[in-house]
Amino acid sequence: MLSIGIIGCGIAGMASAVALSRDGHDVTVIERFAAARPLGAGLILQPSGLSVLDRLGALAEAEGWGARIEALDGRTVEGRRVLDLEYGKLHGLGIHRAGLFTVLHDRMVASGAKLRLDFEVSAIHDATLVSTNGDHAGPFDLILDCAGSHDHVRATLSMASNAPLYPWGCFWCALPDREGIWTERLRQRYDGAHTMMGVLPIGRAPNAEGHHVAWFWSLPLADADAQKAAGLDALKAKALACWPELGRLLEGLTSFDQLALATYRDVTMAPWRTGNVLVMGDAAHGTSPQLGQGANLALIDAVTIAHCLRKSSDVRDALTLYEKMRRPHIAYYQMASRMLTPAFQSHGTVMPWLRDTFLVAARYIPIGGYVTRTTLSGIRKFPFGLWRLPD
Repeated sequence: MLSIGIIGCGIAGMASAVALSRDGHDVTVIERFAAARPLGAGLILQPSGLSVLDRLGALAEAEGWGARIEALDGRTVEGRRVLDLEYGKLHGLGIHRAGLFTVLHDRMVASGAKLRLDFEVSAIHDATLVSTNGDHAGPFDLILDCAGSHDHVRATLSMASNAPLYPWGCFWCALPDREGIWTERLRQRYDGAHTMMGVLPIGRAPNAEGHHVAWFWSLPLADADAQKAAGLDALKAKALACWPELGRLLEGLTSFDQLALATYRDVTMAPWRTGNVLVMGDAAHGTSPQLGQGANLALIDAVTIAHCLRKSSDVRDALTLYEKMRRPHIAYYQMASRMLTPAFQSHGTVMPWLRDTFLVAARYIPIGGYVTRTTLSGIRKFPFGLWRLPD
C-alpha cells in the first residue's frame, strides 16, 4: 500500500482517488478552495470516458444526471450542414459539471480517500506538499498533480513545460429547455471561424427541475469585457442574428451573471514525471475544447495510473509505464486539437473554407467517416491504432 497525495479535487483528482483507494492505497486529496466545487456549466463525456465511469461504478449515477448524445450537428449560419456525425452503436453523455462533480465526489468519499481543504500548494519538497502559508502535507510515496490547465505547481517542477493561454474562450451558461426540443444532439452554428455557438443537452441542473442545456458562445478573450459592457440585450441580439431558433431558449438568460467565461491553455510537457511526482489531466495535456476530450482524457489517466501501480510495486517504474501507455493516445488528441482549432476559432478565411468543404466530403468516404467517428469517441492513438481500456 502506498501513501498518495493528489493535488486538486477536479475530475482527474477525484477519479484517481477512487481508482487508487479501491486498490488499497492511502489517498489524500489536497484542494485549494475552502469547499470543493465544480467550475463551468456543461461538458460531454465521450464513449471512452463513459467506459471509465463504468469501471469506477459511477456510470448509472452519471446517466441519471446527464442527457444521451447520439450525434453532432454543425451548420453555417446560412444553414449549410458542415458536420453530421453519428456515434453509431455508441453514444456520448452531456452532463452539467456539477452533476459529474457530485457523482465523483460521492464515490471519492465512499472510497475512504481523505480530503484536505483550504490548502493551496506552492511547492513540493522531499515528497511533501508545502502550502502558500507554510503548512505541510505528507510525506507521500507518490504525488499526483491534478490541478488543471491553470496549474501553478507545474512550473516549479524540473520538467519542461509550456502552457500558453488560448486567445479564444467561451461564454457558458445552463438554460432550461422548456419546450424539450434541444435533445439527442450537440448542435453548433458557425459564421466563418470568428463566431461559433453551440447547444449541448446536459439533463439535470443543480437545484432546478426539468431538462437543461448548456449554451456556449466562442469569442476572443480580448472582446469579452467589451461584450459584457455592451449588455445582455446586445449579446442576445448578436446570438439571434446568428441563430434565430435560439429565441425561446434565450428567454431563460436574464442576467449577464448567469454567464461564465471559460478559458483554456494548450499544455505540453516532457516528461510528465520527475522522481515520485506525476502530472496528470489538463495540468499535463490541456487542449482547446474543440474535440470535447478533456474530461475523458482525465478519467482515462486515473484508471491508467491505478493499472500501472498494480503492474509494478516500484513507483518510478510504474510512472515510466504510465507515460509509455498514455503518450500515443494523448499525442493524437493534442495534434488533432491544434489542427482543428483555427478552423473554428480564428479570424482567418482559409481554414473555415477548408472545414466547410472537406468535413462535408468526409461523410461520404468510408475511411473518413470511420476516422471521424473514432476520433469523436475518444479512442484514437498516434500515429495509428485504437485505445483500449486497461485491465
